Amino acid sequence: MRKNRFSLVLFIFGLLTIAAAQAQKPTSQTIIPASNPNIAYVGRVSFTNPESPCFTYPGVQIRACFEGTSIAMRVKPNSGYFMVEIDNREPFKVASLENDSVVQLADNLDDILHQITITLAYEGYQRRPEFRGFLLDAGKTIPQLPLLPKRKIEFIGNSITCGYGIEVTDPNAPFKDETENHYYTYAAATARALNAQSLVVARSGIGIYRNYNGPKTGNKDCMPAMYTQTLFTDTTEVWDFSRYTPDVVCVNLGTNDVSTQPYDTGLLEKGYRNFLKTLRGYYPKAKIVLLSGCMLKGKPLEDVQTALNRVAREANDAGDSQVYRFDLTPADGSLGYGASWHPSKAQQYKGADELVPFLRSITGWEY
Repeated sequence: MRKNRFSLVLFIFGLLTIAAAQAQKPTSQTIIPASNPNIAYVGRVSFTNPESPCFTYPGVQIRACFEGTSIAMRVKPNSGYFMVEIDNREPFKVASLENDSVVQLADNLDDILHQITITLAYEGYQRRPEFRGFLLDAGKTIPQLPLLPKRKIEFIGNSITCGYGIEVTDPNAPFKDETENHYYTYAAATARALNAQSLVVARSGIGIYRNYNGPKTGNKDCMPAMYTQTLFTDTTEVWDFSRYTPDVVCVNLGTNDVSTQPYDTGLLEKGYRNFLKTLRGYYPKAKIVLLSGCMLKGKPLEDVQTALNRVAREANDAGDSQVYRFDLTPADGSLGYGASWHPSKAQQYKGADELVPFLRSITGWEY
């Protein structure tokens, strides 16, 4: 009996010793800093701190090729929501909330070279997300820059371009960061269909001269006033336009300007005319497309279309043949709505299905 008890004690002691050894065994990983030259950034990113770059506009992308079976990203806690694509797998969403400085993105992958694209899904001007690098398997690295598409598009817009409320199907639902997702917008879908890089400058509620429910005379913080900022609402860093030269610029503004009464069509037209001049100054060779969005109908839609038609025609008559007009089909509810009566995912994809062939027609971009 005593012999059996002694054997049991030895057995338990052995198990505890093994467990303790395993607990003390270091789990080494390779830290890839955000400043690694083989990480590609697409969009407006502030490198004031190169080890923790900051970005606020939806659609900003981080791309890399990595070795090994797993990958995690290091971020500032509460950096919010991201879409992740690895190789040809289905995209998925991850979140960095209050205590999340490391977000696991994948494990149990084949031990080969992989490609990853991380996209900011929401408007980050309040949380101000920061990326601080990757964690890989021990001894693994990111050996080369990812191959980026040569084509480049810039999308300038409002909540439609941001993807406001796109992940819910209740039009009475309120806005939440977690239900906004730029990845499913007409803009992101258009860029993917055309195999183009995409830089996004968009903010919910913003207008060309008047923000949502603003005074008839307009707002000082409308898009033209904020456009040069690297980080939205941050006046301390002006964007370096030499960092990204688009082939095409799509401007989808005007919805908020006319969504509530009263508004001034003269100021709306003037705002677009001046902003077009600004864009042409930064991008002398780009094709600029003035879009009307899918949330308007009736007289407000007519007023926006009239203003856009006049501004485009004036530019064409003055010798600028690279200014175009395009109207997205207004939502009629048949494809559902997102939060606050914003376009559903199906409506957004319909917009991409309309816009893609138009952009092909003016650029000559083949498949």
